[in-house]
Amino acid sequence: EVQLVESGGGLVQAGGSLRLSCAASGFRFDDYAIGWFRQVPGKGREKLGCISNSDDRPYYADSVKGRFTISSDNAKNTVYLQMNSLKPEDTAVYYCAALWGICLRFMEKDTNDYRGQGTQVFVSS
Repeated sequence: EVQLVESGGGLVQAGGSLRLSCAASGFRFDDYAIGWFRQVPGKGREKLGCISNSDDRPYYADSVKGRFTISSDNAKNTVYLQMNSLKPEDTAVYYCAALWGICLRFMEKDTNDYRGQGTQVFVSS
């Protein structure tokens, strides 16, 4: 059974930090680009970034570049999203997702092969 399980969300004050985790199982981790997107009710999803073993670096959306960092632990099949200098506008449900292939494909496509259930992040002002 394929699973992507996010954790680490919660309430944080503006300027603070959170680290989200995404534990993957049920598929071949090395073959997939795994990334993060967020969604606010009534708005579309916003891709944040991606990491894969086929790329030489993570990819980031301009909106989070310099504040968010994506990393992975291949031994644990887990991807992390370190979020620093959080702002109230970062409040959203954060999802991890997986798409077969490389990060360029993940960042360009609107769909994913697999997606987690999401974790809520709330940033207070």
